[in-house]
Amino acid sequence: MKRAGKRFDVPGRGFTLIEILVALVVFAAMSAIAWGALSQVAKTRGALAAEQDRFAAIVRTMGDLERDLRQAISRPLRGNYAEPVPALLGFPDRIELSRLGFANPRSEPRSNIERVSYAVSEETLRRGRYAVLDRAAGSAPQWSDQLEGIQSLRFRYLGGQGDWNDRWPPQDAPPGSAELPRAVEFRITLEEWGELRRVIALPASMPQQGVGTDGGVAPQAPLSVPGSLPVLDGSGT
Repeated sequence: MKRAGKRFDVPGRGFTLIEILVALVVFAAMSAIAWGALSQVAKTRGALAAEQDRFAAIVRTMGDLERDLRQAISRPLRGNYAEPVPALLGFPDRIELSRLGFANPRSEPRSNIERVSYAVSEETLRRGRYAVLDRAAGSAPQWSDQLEGIQSLRFRYLGGQGDWNDRWPPQDAPPGSAELPRAVEFRITLEEWGELRRVIALPASMPQQGVGTDGGVAPQAPLSVPGSLPVLDGSGT
């Protein structure tokens, strides 16, 4: 009960300036620690994502090269000036070959055989493809970048006598040879992964009479190297 002329207020207690400054310093320190931890987590996550994307690109590129080699076919062709070109033209640092599996969803009147090549330019592995097999004077491949950061790309070719060669076809082969090597070895050297090596068995070469003038393949089935994919007929079935 309040008496006239007197007040019974309970005295309150606030924060001093020192206490406020200490609280601000503690809060700032905790915020800095939390921000550093979150920043490190974000950097680690970004680095892992980049490594995952890089690994996926490497696997995809090597898979494309392996698939093209496994689908190689002994189909020689005519070059830009009607010169005979072997079915597989191999050098130590690049390769060009004819392969089956050229998709034709529109059922266009063309062969299902495609001419592709691989080479490294400015530390980038590139894949080239020709729109036609037997070329005209102005025919040129359409190049697409497959994988960056390539230090070197090396090929070797296994001959019929079990000898490895740096070039294909052999020197004693006739012009426009349809012979395929028994296997192709390729080595891709990357800065972060080192050297990656694969040896791919190729389908056996078909006899010359097995390839038609239209780029198709005769019905007789050639023998295959053990471990290789079967060679499909010209109809794509």
